[in-house]
Amino acid sequence: MIRTGVGRCWRGLVFALPGLWVLGVVVWELLSPRGTPFIQLLAAAPAIACAGSGRRQCVVLGGGCALFALVPLGSSGHADPVGRAGTCCAILAVVVAGYFTTGRRLRMLRELERLREIAATAQQALLRPLPPRIDGITVAGGHLSASEGALVGGDLYEALATPHGVRIVMGDVRGHGLGAIGTVAAVLGSFREAAHDEVELPGVLRRLERALQRHLGQRAGAEPRTPPPKQEDERERSCAEEFVTVLLLELRADGEVAVLNCGHPWPYRLRGTADGGARAVAVTPGEPLPPLGAFPLPAEVPVLRLPRLLPGDALVLHTDGAEDARNAAGAFFPLESALAEAAHGVPIVPATVVEHVRGALLRHTGGLLTDDVALLALRDDRQRIPVRTPHADLARVCRPRS
Repeated sequence: MIRTGVGRCWRGLVFALPGLWVLGVVVWELLSPRGTPFIQLLAAAPAIACAGSGRRQCVVLGGGCALFALVPLGSSGHADPVGRAGTCCAILAVVVAGYFTTGRRLRMLRELERLREIAATAQQALLRPLPPRIDGITVAGGHLSASEGALVGGDLYEALATPHGVRIVMGDVRGHGLGAIGTVAAVLGSFREAAHDEVELPGVLRRLERALQRHLGQRAGAEPRTPPPKQEDERERSCAEEFVTVLLLELRADGEVAVLNCGHPWPYRLRGTADGGARAVAVTPGEPLPPLGAFPLPAEVPVLRLPRLLPGDALVLHTDGAEDARNAAGAFFPLESALAEAAHGVPIVPATVVEHVRGALLRHTGGLLTDDVALLALRDDRQRIPVRTPHADLARVCRPRS
């Protein structure tokens, strides 16, 4: 609301400034002593109108200034008819030049708005908004880019309902901003296919690794064949240092959570406490694998298990940009306490958690991010199906009838 009010005041001032300029020049001319003409300053009014408002105000104000220039004003107006005629011609010249210049500027602004709309649509298609519920799981995601004008940076996330359970990926490409979008597209595109096709979670991870290697190879092949030696060394070093941290989760119908971690921060588990508060605890079931691209995957990829996700509990996945964000004093962002504050109340709402953490992060950094940040919160709302065993079936069959 404050920004809206300031913007309206500024637009009103810009619209009124040319008229105030004309009024000031006319009053100055009327009150000036003999032999001191100021009417030539009217030529600046159309230029001010074109720069701040538009072509229509420029033409209207230019015509008014031309009339004022022809009418003798003050004690010096009767003595110099040639000067008044020259001022009128100068004003008309400024109006014509300003009219065409403003038209070109408006066309460029409209083209820029169209390009921004196309870019926003393309970026949203890449990192598309998550539905509020996926196969009985409440999900919310959010992203903050460190590059101005970019909706997508080097972080990625996706959640899909597959025949093997709900599969989720959270990743972080080396680097940030627009330069990392190509790698994000390659990894996300591979995950959206592999999550449905691969029966086991390690198979999904290997598909992501192959997609990353293909992308890096194609990017290196698209560069000039015969670069200078220094540029060739820099290109090889850049490709060798390219990697992606990845966290893969598989939520099964019974609440079991399988996970594969390649150099990514572990998620936080949110659970309500007896006093109505909430507690955020980092879940660390084991040592993560190296990031994708840094080293080849081992022959056997061990799948780790997270504690069973109980009704009412939530998981929050994040990238390292959230924990590494600093304020002006150099203090790190307290992610754990921010998550506990966001999860206060029953039930824990994933969308509220994401929005609260994003707002707290922007306040902590003053809106100046040095790395991209991605957050994804989920809560399992599926009813637990009791496990049927042969002993339970036998007891039901042998139960005496009343």
